[in-house]
Amino acid sequence: MRRVLTYGTFDLLHEGHINILKRAKELGDYLIIGLSKDEFNAIKGKEPSYYSYEARKKLLEAIRYVDLVIPEMNWEQKIDDVKKYDVDVFVMGDDWEGKFDFLKEYCEVVYLPRTEGISTTKIKDDLKKKIENLL
Repeated sequence: MRRVLTYGTFDLLHEGHINILKRAKELGDYLIIGLSKDEFNAIKGKEPSYYSYEARKKLLEAIRYVDLVIPEMNWEQKIDDVKKYDVDVFVMGDDWEGKFDFLKEYCEVVYLPRTEGISTTKIKDDLKKKIENLL
């Protein structure tokens, strides 16, 4: 069995998320998602997620491409996760190109192109503008 691992926050689930999960799953038989915990997002300096970790986990588990969701609690856990889950392929969006090459010692590393024109940040910005225009 070929195991694939990716990480992310997956807040405000959108087409871009589904596209990358589908393409990641096509690289193997079993897709594992390292889902960023709310506390880790705070450490990363990200705005709080709209949905809680538990809600985001539930949404991901409902997607047919996803086989397992595990918590991402820190930057350093990636090597341990690759070993623990016997991962063959590590996948991230190409906006992270080169940042995880240190994992090549343990598995194949693939950077997939992001879906053009969509991101959680863009959705949040668009919503803020719409609200501002209403006020």
